[in-house]
Amino acid sequence: MSKVERELPTPEAADLIGLTRDLVAAEVAPRAAADEEAGRFPREVFATLGRAGLLGLPYPQEHGGGGQPYEVYLQVIEELAAGWLAVGLGVSVHTLSCFPIAAYGSAEQRARLLPEMVGGELLGAYCLSEPGSGSDAAAMATKAVRRADSYEISGTKAWITHGGIADYHAVFARTDRSAGSPTAEADRPRGARGVSCFHVPGRTAGVAAAPAENKMGMRASTTAQMTFGGALVPVDDLIGGEGDGFRIAMAALDGGRLGIAACAVGLAQAALDAAVAYAGSRRQFGRPVADFQGMRFMLADMATGVAAARALYLSAARRRDAGRPYGTEAAMAKLFASDMAMRVTTDAVQVLGGYGYVTDFPVERYMREAKVLQIVEGTNQIQRVVIGRRLAEARAAAPGGD
Repeated sequence: MSKVERELPTPEAADLIGLTRDLVAAEVAPRAAADEEAGRFPREVFATLGRAGLLGLPYPQEHGGGGQPYEVYLQVIEELAAGWLAVGLGVSVHTLSCFPIAAYGSAEQRARLLPEMVGGELLGAYCLSEPGSGSDAAAMATKAVRRADSYEISGTKAWITHGGIADYHAVFARTDRSAGSPTAEADRPRGARGVSCFHVPGRTAGVAAAPAENKMGMRASTTAQMTFGGALVPVDDLIGGEGDGFRIAMAALDGGRLGIAACAVGLAQAALDAAVAYAGSRRQFGRPVADFQGMRFMLADMATGVAAARALYLSAARRRDAGRPYGTEAAMAKLFASDMAMRVTTDAVQVLGGYGYVTDFPVERYMREAKVLQIVEGTNQIQRVVIGRRLAEARAAAPGGD
């Protein structure tokens, strides 16, 4: 695994990257291939990362987090994903699940819940998508009905990372059934209004997981539907107010998309490293294949794509750290980085030729894993919608605009 030269803001951040690389080399990368083949979730790896303080990096130290800027946190995610995508993406999803409490929770909720969530012992899940509402998240049907001092949550969430093994869930449900625009399905109101966010512990009665999905890649990362069959959640675990849920969800996804971009860069870097190593050692026609111009050009394009995607996600992270709007930049980073990862991993298979197509080398796994990054946290088609909409809004707001 190559040691990417990083520009880090503090000596503490440099030490953190060094710690992460040591953990990846000792605890993460050596078991990736076997656990992926077996579909075995590495819970003990997450426990190790938690004890090292890597499960709450961007959250305040006063609540047990690492107090690190997003610029640093994302580079840790990249290092983890380079060793094993399931782990890098798992940490990104866990961080996403903490966001609603950290950013929108009351002072009491943050003091009561956040230390355990970011402290390393617990693992979270983010429950937004449903079988009938993926890209159209506002069409969710899961509902939460007030019952005295509790909410009764009923519905099904789909494609949930850590489904069935998470210790808690950030769950989005509709509290106002009259909100949204009219539809032919009167019992499934649409629209962003009327959605609320809840903290739901995994052991809550009525919370259950379906069998894990059988995926083409990331088999060690558990993905499952979650059902909420009249699960009772205390009023105190409503995050923000009723109707704030959609705003919370979209704000969380901005940061989550940067996590996916960092994962994509880490995965692509691993594929590039494998391709460079192979091309330098494989001899054909009396010399290493890396000496042929066609191969060098392919590797050059791969390296350029990785570097460009890294620069894009770091630029967006620095905007976030500076308190500036970064949603458009996050969508760009996720779009570009995940498309790049698909291209680079495919090229890595080509560089290795027949060896790239067999499981003796990891690049076939990298290619299968890369595909999901173009889908999660909003498909790349949705990222283009987001970017295009912001461009139109900027044009309309400009002097003389439409």
